[in-house]
Amino acid sequence: MQRVFFHVDLDAFFASVEQLDHPEWRGLPVIVGGKPGDRRAVVSTASYEARKFGVHSAMPTFQAVRLCPHGIFVHPDMERYHQKSQEVMAVFGHYSPDVQQMSVDEAFIDMTGTERLFGEPADTARRLKAEVYQTTGLTVSVGIASTKYLAKIASGLQKPDGLYIVPAGNEEDFMLRLPLEKVWGIGKKTLTRLYDAGLRTTREIHNHSLSFLQGSFGQAGGAFLYNTVRGKDNDTFTPAKNHSVSSENTYPYDLTDRDAIDTALLELCYTVMFRLLREKLRSSSLGIKIRYDDFTTVSIQETTDRDFSSVDDLFERAKKLFYKKYESGRGIRLLGVAAQNVADSSVPRQTDLFDFGESKKRKVEEAILRQQEKDPASRITKARMLENSD
Repeated sequence: MQRVFFHVDLDAFFASVEQLDHPEWRGLPVIVGGKPGDRRAVVSTASYEARKFGVHSAMPTFQAVRLCPHGIFVHPDMERYHQKSQEVMAVFGHYSPDVQQMSVDEAFIDMTGTERLFGEPADTARRLKAEVYQTTGLTVSVGIASTKYLAKIASGLQKPDGLYIVPAGNEEDFMLRLPLEKVWGIGKKTLTRLYDAGLRTTREIHNHSLSFLQGSFGQAGGAFLYNTVRGKDNDTFTPAKNHSVSSENTYPYDLTDRDAIDTALLELCYTVMFRLLREKLRSSSLGIKIRYDDFTTVSIQETTDRDFSSVDDLFERAKKLFYKKYESGRGIRLLGVAAQNVADSSVPRQTDLFDFGESKKRKVEEAILRQQEKDPASRITKARMLENSD
């Protein structure tokens, strides 16, 4: 049976939610992250109107202000974003039981064998897009292909509110027609190295052997390039073998700045912690995944006697574990956070003798989640995610 995967990506998600909640901001450049004057702040998401000025995620806020001084700068409201994300993911569940949420704003849906229920994949994707918009007021872009990797690329080709299909059997031809800048996983630094090696198209990469590419770009990088231009599947999105709740994200620009890295980690921790709360799970095992700009991937795990008690608790542990493994100064293409070996939170477990306020934070987060489930329009939130000050 031919595999069929959808990759669904929410368009400029954080900024789109802000424009949804503030209709007067629609059509204007909205930049979510720090505000002018916040020290060490970085951009989390920029609306498409702001991107026209060159503003992008992981950019220092002061630089975004220079490029777009008339932009609307707002702090992230992660609880609100997760509420809207939950609404969108619920729609995906109407179409397949196999939904792999990768982050707060993207997911893979395995649609293999659903044609008898819903019809052709393209028609199903249009129906899904319409249902998301009618239910949440947000737009999504969908890529359809026989592998997750190709579906991921396809979803970004006609943004926003796009739909792109890679026909089965045309995977290699699709890659050979794709500009290098559109190959998912190739960042600016890798692109420069390819250009320096005289490789300016996917077809030119295709003309070289695996041994040549590995000799020039390393074992991992060479294998990635060799397989990718042939439309072959990559194990990029293989979930952890043990029962885990995870979130990962690939960034359009390499992360090197500590504040950009910390912001990315915090957003991932929000996704993981609220999924644990929503699914009534607990965990004391943390995993961090790092993919560098040369495609090498490393990971680190740690298990303690104490379950994650709140977003703040998970974030602090994630930072400590990350910096144990991270090679300072190297560009990061992908980050992942996983709560591993999860268990039913209703099963009693010995708690710490000293609480330090963590149980109160968890109760607040649980209350927010319950209120959002009762009333999707609820705007109860905790304190803002980042103030970016000493």
